[in-house]
Amino acid sequence: MKFLLDNWYLIALALVSGAMLFIPGLRGRAAAAGISPSAAVTLINREKAQIVDVCDKAEFDAGHLPNAKHIPLAELEAKLAASVKNKTTPLILVCASGVRSAKAQAIAQKLGYEKAVSLQGGSAAWKAANYPLEKA
Repeated sequence: MKFLLDNWYLIALALVSGAMLFIPGLRGRAAAAGISPSAAVTLINREKAQIVDVCDKAEFDAGHLPNAKHIPLAELEAKLAASVKNKTTPLILVCASGVRSAKAQAIAQKLGYEKAVSLQGGSAAWKAANYPLEKA
């Protein structure tokens, strides 16, 4: 018992570091629905997935995935059904970093797009993988 009292800071450090290892594992489940750029290419080529870019206008004009439709995140819920009519078609949601597209994925799934996925790392990861970008 004396050891525990004398070394309480070591025990606290061990508990905190254990918690820090555990927390990303919980977040990893939510991000698991995202796909890598190479998996996105496979989905586009094999299943004719449609790409929806949820960036703002300036980001979209600076560079976006080829054949991507532009629907800003704020307008996604209102405009997605008009842009992508077939809800069984795979849908790849993209933003600059992958954060907004994860939110967009939740919105699309709420609207009935069961095959909606987010591009992990966004267009930055796409560019880092040396895949082409189009400019408006």
